[in-house]
Amino acid sequence: MSESAPRRVRVTSPRTSAARAQRVPAAREIDAQTRLGEVYMSSLIRSQLRLALLALAALVVFVGGIPLVFWLAPDLSDIEVLAVPLPWLLLAFAVYPFLLLVGWLYVRAAERNERAFTDVLDRT
Repeated sequence: MSESAPRRVRVTSPRTSAARAQRVPAAREIDAQTRLGEVYMSSLIRSQLRLALLALAALVVFVGGIPLVFWLAPDLSDIEVLAVPLPWLLLAFAVYPFLLLVGWLYVRAAERNERAFTDVLDRT
């Protein structure tokens, strides 16, 4: 079989000088303050605001809940640990580890939001 494979033919557009559509990076949309850039930034700001409000609500419930518990159950106020009344012990010492935990979780979640935002920008 001496038949050779058919010759490859390259097909090109007759409009080779036609302008090609350029993809504009999303980061440039943000820098140029276009409507699309506003949408990207408002979505990031909304997610960060939602996260901040969630952290604030957790703090209000926990820190504000301690006095409320002792107001609703006054017998708990009589409990002493190492000669310190339980309400004072909780308000003076137990609140700070909780604040650190909420702060640490907030920073991790905020960084995750920012990474997701940059991933979206890199994909577009």
